Amino acid sequence: MMTFLAQGGHAQNPLIPETVELVVGLIAFFIVFGVLGKKLLPTIQKTLDERQDAIEGGLERAQEAQTEANQTLEEYKAQLAEARHEAARITEQAREQGAAIIAEMREEGQRQRDTIIAAGNAQTEADRRQVTVALRQEVGRLATDLAGRVVGESLEDAARQSRVIDRFLEELEEKAEAAR
Repeated sequence: MMTFLAQGGHAQNPLIPETVELVVGLIAFFIVFGVLGKKLLPTIQKTLDERQDAIEGGLERAQEAQTEANQTLEEYKAQLAEARHEAARITEQAREQGAAIIAEMREEGQRQRDTIIAAGNAQTEADRRQVTVALRQEVGRLATDLAGRVVGESLEDAARQSRVIDRFLEELEEKAEAAR
């Protein structure tokens, strides 16, 4: 330090700046701080606000989308329940219609069966009458031939023949009924 003083300088503390340097430093600081405050800080603040808006807006949009998705899900569930109800109703209608058709077909089958049976019974009765008439005629002819041989005279007279045959058949029917 002595040499510094001997050279004509004054003793100065290295921690305390000179006044000119201090003033120039303060002016430079305020200029830089002013530029930062006027130009850079609003841009930074704008960017931060945009980020915050994007984050909060994104959250709001996500919540809105979630709410909308929940509403859509509820609508879907309601439509699905309605569709299931409609399907059950249609299935029940189809069962009822099927049962009605089956009952109708059974009735139609019964009517056709009854018609066929009635026609068969009528045909059988007609055939029985026809056979009975033919059998009576044949039995009458045979009885007349036999009676003619037994009596020894001809019973060719139609009226007489008819009375004999009728009386013979009536006796046969009475014996048949008595046997029952």
